Amino acid sequence: MASNPPPSMHHERPPLYRDVTVVKWVVQVIALLMVLGTLWFLAGQAGDNLRASNVPTDYDFLSVNPGIDLSSGIDTDPDTGGRALWVGMVNTLRMAAAGIVVATLFGLLVGLSRLSNNWLLRKLGSVYVESLRNVPLLVQILFYGAVFASLDRVTKDVGPINGWFHISNKGLSMPRVHIADGFYQWVVVLIIGLVFANLMRKRRNAQQDATGAETYPLLSAFGVVVFFAIVGWFIHPIFGFIGNIFDGAASAISALPENVLQLLIAGGSLGAAAYWIRGFLNSRRTPAGLARLTDDDYFRMIFAAAGGLLGALFFLVLWPGLSSWFINSGSDFFEVLGNKFGGGRSGRPVDVALPEIVQSGKFPNYGPSGLNFSIGFAAVFFGVVFYTAAFIAEIVRGGILAVPKGQTEAAAALGLRRSTALRRVIIPQAARVMLPPLGNQYLNLTKNTSLAIAVGYSDIVQVGQTVYNQTGKTLPVVSIWMFFYLSCSLSISVIVNFFNVRMRIVER
Repeated sequence: MASNPPPSMHHERPPLYRDVTVVKWVVQVIALLMVLGTLWFLAGQAGDNLRASNVPTDYDFLSVNPGIDLSSGIDTDPDTGGRALWVGMVNTLRMAAAGIVVATLFGLLVGLSRLSNNWLLRKLGSVYVESLRNVPLLVQILFYGAVFASLDRVTKDVGPINGWFHISNKGLSMPRVHIADGFYQWVVVLIIGLVFANLMRKRRNAQQDATGAETYPLLSAFGVVVFFAIVGWFIHPIFGFIGNIFDGAASAISALPENVLQLLIAGGSLGAAAYWIRGFLNSRRTPAGLARLTDDDYFRMIFAAAGGLLGALFFLVLWPGLSSWFINSGSDFFEVLGNKFGGGRSGRPVDVALPEIVQSGKFPNYGPSGLNFSIGFAAVFFGVVFYTAAFIAEIVRGGILAVPKGQTEAAAALGLRRSTALRRVIIPQAARVMLPPLGNQYLNLTKNTSLAIAVGYSDIVQVGQTVYNQTGKTLPVVSIWMFFYLSCSLSISVIVNFFNVRMRIVER
């Protein structure tokens, strides 16, 4: 009796309207188009309503003289609205950068004091944290401003250390360390020293791994850097020839044809898309060859190629002046570098300017030579530093307590001193726990500088308010505020995430 062969299994591809992958992508594309269309409609309606209400939304005030004077900054008499806002941005960035560094160091000390075996230090740390953390920051800023305003007036013999440190109702003035003529040539010597220091560190580490003897790699590397810094202090003028190299680079960039550079930029967009697609294909590759791609993979590559093509069209059609901007900016940048190295600069790399009291009118005031803190800057700076340091102290304390107790006991069993155990064992492990919340505190400190408007310090918010009071351009100024703080927040997040990834434990 003959047996019938089994029927052949033949799978037919379902029609497009029943294909799960096609339906999924079509629905997503339709949803994206609907969202973009809705936003376009709402933006158009908002623009029509604003124009009907005579509310200006243009940014022409950026190139118009606002007719204002600023209390402090790199330019106290800006000639355009854009220049005034730039001064406010620089003031905000200065305060945020200095505040992050000082608040981190001070918070670390307070956090360690809360875990100290010394009863007095532990209680002082607890009182500091519980007091400043529960008082609103604005109240603290106003308090510090009132304290400075109640001090004595500026006189030529005001102290407490006359000629070195002055404090009065005008703020603080102290010595200012600044770069001098030979700084950039000296930096070249330092860079060479860092290269040799890195080689020394690697050699010392290899010796320590091979012999087990203590070779002090970091201390040796630091000694090499100090040696090059001392030698470079005297020989740095020999690197003045680097200015000619930068001048040549500036001339070469200015000679680039704009059309060719524009095509290169567009080609870079296409090249970036091709590079991503190549990396995506490599990630799907197996030892036997290229793995079978799914429909989702094909759609991803299609969207990447479409994005690269749209980017190229954007640079060629909608932004044809980008190449001119690159050429002008690059040429100016290298001209500035050439000027920093050229011109016979042979002075000392770093100098110190002592504070001074000058009297150009009826009342004496701080001169421009020292590092001057106005009342507004000092009030906001101390306010955000002390307030944020209280939170950082709790983060440090929590991070150290998160380290298993066995690590501390093992360090003590090896005979390590408490300071050495903190530096070598505990804090490196606690840093993995502390870093994410520290990033949040850095973001908060940067955004809290906007309270400077309460004491009249010329940060971006105070300057922006003055600008839109003069020009009536409220919405454009507010949009610049939002973009500035968004950029600061994203930049801080990128930096914190970079170190967070570098410090995470690599699992097998």
